[in-house]
Parts: sequence; C-alpha cells; structure tokens
Amino acid sequence: QVQLQESGGGLVHTGGSLRLSCAASGRTFSDYAMGWFRQAPGKEREFVAAISWSGLRTVHADSVKGRFTISRDNAKNTVYLQMNSLKPEDTAVYYCAADPTYSTSSFYEYWGQGTQVTVSS
Repeated sequence: QVQLQESGGGLVHTGGSLRLSCAASGRTFSDYAMGWFRQAPGKEREFVAAISWSGLRTVHADSVKGRFTISRDNAKNTVYLQMNSLKPEDTAVYYCAADPTYSTSSFYEYWGQGTQVTVSS
C-alpha cells in the first residue's frame, strides 16, 4: 500500500502561483511514477502532469504546459506541482496518484484525497 497526502491548495487570484505537495508513505517511493490530476465541478477527472520514478521523464497536459511544473524529491518521498500564471479555469480539486507505470492515463493504482485549488478572477 502507498498512502498519499496532498497539501498546498488554497485560494489565489488570477496570475498567482501555488505549489502543491504530495507526501507518500508505505512502499518505496522511488518504485513509483507519480501523476497529478484534477477534477472541476461537473467535469471528469483530467490528467495534469506525470513524472517517472527517476524524475528524468516528465509530461504535462497542453492546458498547463509552460505554466505548471511537476518535480519530485525521492529523498523526501514527495512530489510537487508548481503552478504559475493561474487562471480561473484551473479551479479544481487536485489529486496526486502513484503507479509503477509512467502514464498519462487515469489508471493509477493509488490516489490521494485531493486538495482544493480556487482561482478567482
């Protein structure tokens, strides 16, 4: 089992920044690729970013490319999502997820409970 706990969400104005963190516990963190997903009210969960176990490979959704950056610190068992130039359409609950396979799909094995990000216009 892998337990994931997100933090860092909150309310920010358009153009502002937030950094989300996801702390993992349980199995060996570096065995897992990590992903960030989000779900806005009335919408399906969507992929935001993913990072391989080593951190050498990353991928970001087109909607956040150039504004968001995923990173990880295996020594701290933590994955981050740096979010800059935030827009109202970024408002959603953000989830981190872990899986042995590096992927942009939503078929991750372990999920956190989510953290709310609200961007006011």
